[in-house]
Amino acid sequence: MEEVVIIGAGPAGLMLACELRLGGVRTTVLEKRAEPGDLPKANGLGGQIIQLLDHRGLLERFSAGSPFAGRAPGFPFGSVPLKFAELGGDSPLQLLMIQQPRLERLLRERAAELGAEIRWDHRLRALAQDDEGVTLEGDGFRLRARYVVGCDGGRSLVREQAGIGFPGTTDDEVLLLGHFAAPGASIFDTPQVKGLQQGWNHTPNGRLLLTSLQPGVHIVGVREKGAAPATAVTLGDFEAAVRRVSGVDLPLGEPIWLSSTVSQARVADRYREGRVFLAGDAAHLFPAGGSALNVGLMDTANLAWKLAAHLHGQAPPGLLDTYESERRPVAVHTLRHTRAQATLERLTGEDGTALRDLLTELFTFDQPLRRLGELLQGSDIRYGTAPHPLTGRFVPDLALTTTEGPTRVAELMRPAGWVLLNLGPSELGDLVSDDRLHVVAAHCADPPVDVLLIRPDGYVAWAGRNGLPEAMTTWLTPRSA
Repeated sequence: MEEVVIIGAGPAGLMLACELRLGGVRTTVLEKRAEPGDLPKANGLGGQIIQLLDHRGLLERFSAGSPFAGRAPGFPFGSVPLKFAELGGDSPLQLLMIQQPRLERLLRERAAELGAEIRWDHRLRALAQDDEGVTLEGDGFRLRARYVVGCDGGRSLVREQAGIGFPGTTDDEVLLLGHFAAPGASIFDTPQVKGLQQGWNHTPNGRLLLTSLQPGVHIVGVREKGAAPATAVTLGDFEAAVRRVSGVDLPLGEPIWLSSTVSQARVADRYREGRVFLAGDAAHLFPAGGSALNVGLMDTANLAWKLAAHLHGQAPPGLLDTYESERRPVAVHTLRHTRAQATLERLTGEDGTALRDLLTELFTFDQPLRRLGELLQGSDIRYGTAPHPLTGRFVPDLALTTTEGPTRVAELMRPAGWVLLNLGPSELGDLVSDDRLHVVAAHCADPPVDVLLIRPDGYVAWAGRNGLPEAMTTWLTPRSA
């Protein structure tokens, strides 16, 4: 019997495979495609997932060759610009420009290095669970697994087979999105775009996006009311849509990739049904804002260490249930601000202009600007309500000095295990380093606390001045002690 089977080899499924293997869990990924895709469905990562990549020692590898990696000088909130550069170099939002095919390739390579197995051309048809495990049946295969995780997107068969509802709304607009080769002059230098700006342009018939993320390639998007095309989008379809919305014929160039989509705003009723879990787009769909990858990949980091602890007999009662109680509120929270962004993008006429102008003025002030940056970053997320403000938040990357020399919190997190950081005079009793817990005594300039207990996913489980609570000490003490 397999320990964990993941359905879907997109970014969420691959990230989960990496995290599970770091936790010592035998992991198999089933993917219905016959081979990896090359469509740039997403163009980058933003938020805390970048900090997690740093924790895993992958940030430099993923950033190599990126057009941009670092603190964002600005970002759109819907169609309102957020100018983080005005915060004096203290932008709250991290970005990494990386197209989805490269992201998936690097995650596949990492998963293979860690020993995960990816089986292509394995389309799931049905699943059924009992007290001992889950039976998976597909075209030419039948598997048994102790646990199954659906990372199979917005139309998740896993979610459907598990009987989990997916309430929400579907937009009444269709988005056509295309990447076009521009071997000659940039589209922005052509006379047809006179009067159009980079970013979203509002017209009486819809909205037109003009942007570029790399030399020689421009991105064009068209939003208008209607249904998605019944067949694959053609260049003729795209040109006609541009003409309807903008009133001009744009020199689009040679298409690299064309797609159509209808935005949805949904969160699954629950993230677990017995031995079946959901993560990524299978658990939530957001209508705007580019938050989906950040939230989905952080889902997997939360779930992986809990599944590993449970499978190894190291989990306290109810640990698996905290995946939903921690991550589903994050999705609900994200859905709220992405709905607001979608509304800002959709409003036209004088009402839309007035609202965008007012918010643009409001966001020149530091406090609201920083608050929205924290929303996009995910740094406002906190699990639980413990007294210390660090508990339940993603750990700050403190600069440390140990007996082995200078280091950072991120470097201590490379093995994806628990880290107990002693920054003061606290006595930690019988707690010693083993394959589950790394106990580190370190010095830090102006330490925020004496003791930090950091979970494998980078969140602080305990922060305090007087060691650990007895219940937590008992749980972390090796069973043989």
